[in-house]
Amino acid sequence: MAFVRAAGVEEIPAGEIREVKVGEKAVALAHANGKFFAISNVCLHRGGPLGEGMLAGTVVTCPWHGWEFDVITGQACLNPGVGVETYPTEIRGDEVFVDVG
Repeated sequence: MAFVRAAGVEEIPAGEIREVKVGEKAVALAHANGKFFAISNVCLHRGGPLGEGMLAGTVVTCPWHGWEFDVITGQACLNPGVGVETYPTEIRGDEVFVDVG
């Protein structure tokens, strides 16, 4: 798959994360450290929606059971040996594009 429009830059304020659809895939799109990062929306623990979690810096906390993931690497904070998938992002004008491969 190629890059697909995921959201407008203004739709996700700095320091926030949102669940967005990219094609048929649900992605958690975060605006952290002045950049956009896309990870799988599905928490490894029980499938919670990471895009509905709280973002602190570059760490998102799953709203269901508190598992934490770095939105840059996708790694679980307490067990860096596991993680969620990450996806490339690209800004074009005032829109964010994601490639879910």
